[in-house]
Amino acid sequence: MELIKWVLYSLVIFLVLVNGSFALYTPPESYLIACGSSQNITFQGHTYIPDSQHSSFVLKTGNSVVASSNSSSNAPFPFYQSARVFTEKASYRFEIRKEGRHWVRLYFSPLPKSSHDLTSASLTVVTDDFVLLSNFSFKKHKGSFMFKEYAINVTSDILVMTFIPSNGSVAFVNAIEVVSMPNELFADQALAVDPIAPFSGLSELAFETVYRVNMGGPLITAQNDTLGRTWVNDLKYLHMNSSVFNVSVNPSTIKYPEGVTPETAPNLVYATADTMGDANVNDQNFNITWVFPVDPNFSYFVRVHLCDIMSKSLNTLVFNLYINSDTALVSFDLSSITNDLSVAYFKDFVSNVSADSSTLTVSVGPDSMADLTNATMNGLEIMKISNALKSLDGLSSVDILLPSSSSKKNIVGIIVGSVVGALAAVALVGLCCCCLVGRKSKSSPQQGGHSWLPLPLYGNSLTLTKMSTTSQKSGTASCISLASSNLGRFFSFQEILDASNKFDEKLLLGVGGFGRVYKGTLEDGTNVAVKRGNPRSEQGLAEFRTEIEMLSKLRHRHLVSLIGYCDERSEMILVYEYMANGPLRSHLYGSDLPPLSWKQRLEICIGSARGLHYLHTGASQSIIHRDVKTTNILLDENFVAKVADFGLSKAGPALDQTHVSTAVKGSFGYLDPEYFRRQQLTEKSDVYSFGVVLMEVLCTRPALNPVLPREQVNIAEWAMSWQKKGMLEQIMDKNLVGKVNPASLKKFGETAEKCLAEYGVDRPSMGDVLWNLEYALQLQETSSALMEPEDNSTNHITGIQLTPLEHFDNSVSMIEGGNSCTDEDPEDVATSAVFSQLVNPRGR
Repeated sequence: MELIKWVLYSLVIFLVLVNGSFALYTPPESYLIACGSSQNITFQGHTYIPDSQHSSFVLKTGNSVVASSNSSSNAPFPFYQSARVFTEKASYRFEIRKEGRHWVRLYFSPLPKSSHDLTSASLTVVTDDFVLLSNFSFKKHKGSFMFKEYAINVTSDILVMTFIPSNGSVAFVNAIEVVSMPNELFADQALAVDPIAPFSGLSELAFETVYRVNMGGPLITAQNDTLGRTWVNDLKYLHMNSSVFNVSVNPSTIKYPEGVTPETAPNLVYATADTMGDANVNDQNFNITWVFPVDPNFSYFVRVHLCDIMSKSLNTLVFNLYINSDTALVSFDLSSITNDLSVAYFKDFVSNVSADSSTLTVSVGPDSMADLTNATMNGLEIMKISNALKSLDGLSSVDILLPSSSSKKNIVGIIVGSVVGALAAVALVGLCCCCLVGRKSKSSPQQGGHSWLPLPLYGNSLTLTKMSTTSQKSGTASCISLASSNLGRFFSFQEILDASNKFDEKLLLGVGGFGRVYKGTLEDGTNVAVKRGNPRSEQGLAEFRTEIEMLSKLRHRHLVSLIGYCDERSEMILVYEYMANGPLRSHLYGSDLPPLSWKQRLEICIGSARGLHYLHTGASQSIIHRDVKTTNILLDENFVAKVADFGLSKAGPALDQTHVSTAVKGSFGYLDPEYFRRQQLTEKSDVYSFGVVLMEVLCTRPALNPVLPREQVNIAEWAMSWQKKGMLEQIMDKNLVGKVNPASLKKFGETAEKCLAEYGVDRPSMGDVLWNLEYALQLQETSSALMEPEDNSTNHITGIQLTPLEHFDNSVSMIEGGNSCTDEDPEDVATSAVFSQLVNPRGR
């Protein structure tokens, strides 16, 4: 049967080629170069010209040799039999007639009989703006050939590609392709996940193709793709081979709507698919999952190709799409968008892969709200996105690798710089005059030069006190008035660079939606966490503003303290106290850290609940965190839990209101379903999210795991089903088995169950949650003979008291050196050593 299937596929491909169903795209530029070859090489209908004979580009090198071998006759490409070997820095210069995105394809194979040891060669390849390869060696490569494909936006009439030998070695290349692509192939925007939000600026970034997969279909070579791409079968990436059923139709039946063309993907991709229907599994409620090994600490562009080729009528295919543990599409009805069947469609996403992960998963599964158990996917493209250093490999930038570059853009820069310098000199004279006048009148405020809006001081104020403070160290003005507020210490950008060792990647603690977080050390030896935002992101600006506004007013032992900030050079940088033991999640799963004891877990949950209880009741107006999850609960060196990341926080409802109407934000898996449906936010939304955290702490698994069977994907639904059976111990962390007092577990489960109630009115307050968790801890520590009282959150147990809410009214006075406290725990009275940075800030 398999043989017959592949024969049919081959026949289909042949018919498509014969009928000429592909409208071939003719690229304005198409450089196909056989490096080191002495003659033209024809392969798959294309002719590769030797780099020594090509007239449309310049090979500039001080010293290079040609290597050739006949022993690579079994190589997949004939141009792998020759190579250009560089013993010093060399470059190719390509004339570009039409600016825009271009494919850059590089072919490498270390020839065995070369005069140099090419297997040990250290390859570094850069363009004008991007690092493509950095110190790559075949010694660590699992194959004898390597093909790299990049998508680079060329914005000038010259593209320079430089090869740099390093470590006393040589560099080499066998073949190069530089081919233009349609401008509309990649848009500037996509949809970011975790959390769901628009992502713009893709045109300024470079891509590296990591995977291009044809679901349910055969290998598609460059001959069968209008843009010369290769699509591989998905079988080896499937998490469960038996979980899919392949479907296919005649490619000629595929319809391309406006905005989708054969250049998007050939109809051979849309004509085959993986589906759930008739899969060889007992339970049909599951997800189809593909797992792809990737490099951590990078963002990835994910393009999903969809086409309903199996339905008999419209609106009969509704499913969800997941990328990693994030929900990318919910209740997605493909035919409601295409208004027809067999219509090609694609959707673009951007997803981050953190430092503690080396895989990217993509899943489709049935929608639990629809009575339809099917899902499908036709094709998938995964591309690595260049990082902040404009690199696709390693941590070096072009400026470091080519410090003395004499490219055309630098010449233009010198000319422009000279003109700007002359104008600046004239402007400086005028500025000095203005400053003198302003100094005399004392009425002209300084303004900081920022590419993003100035920050309001408090709450929802839209005004800015026109009074700047200058860093004593840097002399640079801040746009925030520090003299009249308690926003923390202002750091100059140079101080941030010194503290983080110039953002040394070895000090990287994590990567989030706002930016990257580094460990830093201040001059006095204090360890801090430096959170560097992305100035281009409007979402990042909003989080930056909110974080400063919120944390400047909040001080509590169980809230991560903001030490200060930096807003120089269009940077958005926040400096927090350093939490030595990192996020709670890393102590539950996904790392090799020792498991937490049940007592430790209860104490961490209690500390987190105290922090949230203070947010809800301790300030003049309640604050809703809106993103409570295990990655936002951090642990210090003593495993004291502190709630972090207030970028999505929102002021709670006024006394005469029941909720705050706002757009849904947060993390899927933790979102309050009532808030998601009605877009009405209350403190009980945090309570629901905290209930998910409680189950995550008990079961040590993610809130959402698309790889699992459908009934287990959502931890809240799965754990609640066991809680209602009274069998929560069946799904608890195996490291806790036999070590948890049954009464303590029962109280913990009941507390989580109340938090996860469908409607907010049925959920307890964080004060009640705190009381019940403290009781669960007391039950764990006392004799098992202790009788559990009635299930009433207002019961009082000897030795356990909640702080009266009125005690929280003046808690912010801690900043001014007052003695008020926010918790009856004696440890909460003491101000952390980190507050010395706030009481007597330097650099003001």
